[in-house]
Amino acid sequence: MEEKELEKEKQETEASEEKEAKASETDKETEKSEDAGKKEKAPEKKKDPKDEKIDELNDKLRRSMAEFDNYRKRTDKEKSAMYEIGAKDVIEKILPIVDNFERGLNTIPEDAKGTAFAEGMEKIYKQFVKTLDDLGVKPIEAVGKPFDPNFHNAVMHVEDENLGENVVAAELQKGYTYKESIVRHSMVQVAN
Repeated sequence: MEEKELEKEKQETEASEEKEAKASETDKETEKSEDAGKKEKAPEKKKDPKDEKIDELNDKLRRSMAEFDNYRKRTDKEKSAMYEIGAKDVIEKILPIVDNFERGLNTIPEDAKGTAFAEGMEKIYKQFVKTLDDLGVKPIEAVGKPFDPNFHNAVMHVEDENLGENVVAAELQKGYTYKESIVRHSMVQVAN
């Protein structure tokens, strides 16, 4: 490798000496044309400082744009996460009201179920549940389903021959999900 490089350097040196000799023999016009030729060849080897500056500024611009795009995506994600956390907090505070509505409706005596008051309370409850459903809040199905600790919170065990092992026998408190995430686990009784 080194021998080849040495030979190339010798050839280049000889070529440049020959050019110098020819340049001194020719008149000034020839020298000017050779100088012009050398100047034309020089930009091919080295970039113009202006072009280098342009490339550098373009690179900075691309990087800045990419950083801004990443920042925008990150803040959008954070905003949506904050919205979901806030929505879950509000839903957690509303769920006890829904539970109280259900308890209240279950305690209405049979002879009072046809009254205007009872029917009005039933309509308000249905509207409340429909609004929650429209927002993405869904009740977790529990009774008769296999026990799943991701959705259910077992607080009691019962011996029941009719149900299989680890099947939810009763639901003591409804659980809810909000957009595929758990807001409140179902409080259940599990058969052994």
